[in-house]
Amino acid sequence: MVRQVTMVAQQLHFSELVQGYWRLAEWGMTAQQRLSFIEQHLELGITTVDHADIYGGYQCETLFGEALALKPSLRQQLQLVTKCDINLCNAKYPQRRINHYDTSKQHIVESVNNSLANLRVDNIDVLLIHRPDLLMDADEVAFAFAELKQQGKVNHFGVSNFSPAQFELLQSRLEQPLVTNQVEINPLNFEVAHDGTLDQLQMKRIHPMAWSCLAGGNIFSGSSEQHVRVRETLSEIAAEIGADSLDQVIYAWIRCLPSKPLAIIGSGNIERVRSAVAALDFSLSREQFYRVWVAAKGHGVP
Repeated sequence: MVRQVTMVAQQLHFSELVQGYWRLAEWGMTAQQRLSFIEQHLELGITTVDHADIYGGYQCETLFGEALALKPSLRQQLQLVTKCDINLCNAKYPQRRINHYDTSKQHIVESVNNSLANLRVDNIDVLLIHRPDLLMDADEVAFAFAELKQQGKVNHFGVSNFSPAQFELLQSRLEQPLVTNQVEINPLNFEVAHDGTLDQLQMKRIHPMAWSCLAGGNIFSGSSEQHVRVRETLSEIAAEIGADSLDQVIYAWIRCLPSKPLAIIGSGNIERVRSAVAALDFSLSREQFYRVWVAAKGHGVP
C-alpha cells in the first residue's frame, strides 16, 4: 500500500506515488473507464493526481472532470495538483503567435478559474507555476496567490522546473511556504541532483515531485551508447534485487535520493501502476545507485 507523506510540515499530505494525467487524452477511455481508473489507483493508495491546464491541448482537465462528475464523493479522497503559466498556440487560442509564459496576476487567476470549471471542483489543493517566466514579477505572483487563497480556490502553492534562485525569489514574497518543486528526474537526466535544486529541497525538507521518471520511454527504446549502457545496468540490477521490470528499478533508484522525491506515474495502464506500487518494496545499495550514475555519465565518479 502506498503511504502518505507530509509536505512541508503543513496540513497537507501527498501519496508517495503520484498519478499523472498529462497523457489522459491519448488513453482513449470513456468517462466511466476514466472513473474506474481513478477508483483503482485510489484503492492502491495513490491519492495525489497531477494535472496542468495545457495537458492534452487543454483537454485533460476536462476529461478528468467528466469522470469525477460521475462520482463527486471521490473528490474528498484526492489531492488535486494543477499548473499554469504556459501559453500554447492552440485552436482554442488562435490569436497566439508563439508559445510563451505568463505569470501575470490576471493570467494566473483566469487559469485557476478555468481549471476549477474543467475539473468540476470548488478548489485546488496545490497550484504550481509550470515553468520559470523571465518576466515573472514575484510581488504580482504573490498577490495572485493571496487572492486565490483568500477566496478558497487554492489551498497551497508550489513551482515546477524552478532553479534554487528562482524558488527563493518567489518564496521571499510569500507568507506560506512553497510546498514542492516538480522537476525532471530519471537515469538519463538528473541534473537537478548536481545543480543545487535537490540540495535546496532537502535543506528545506520539501519533497520534490519527479516528472518523466521513465524518460518518456527513451530508456527502453533509445539506441545511443548511453541508452544501451543504462538499460544493461538496470537489467543487471533488476536481476540482483528480484525486480520484475526496469520500471521498478528506476522508481527504486529515484527513491534513493535523500530529498525523497515523489515519483509521478504517467501510464493509464493500471497494471503498470500496480508495478510501480510494487517497486516500493525494493531498495538499492549505494553501489547499485552509483552503477546507474556511471552508466548514465559514461565515466566513473570524480
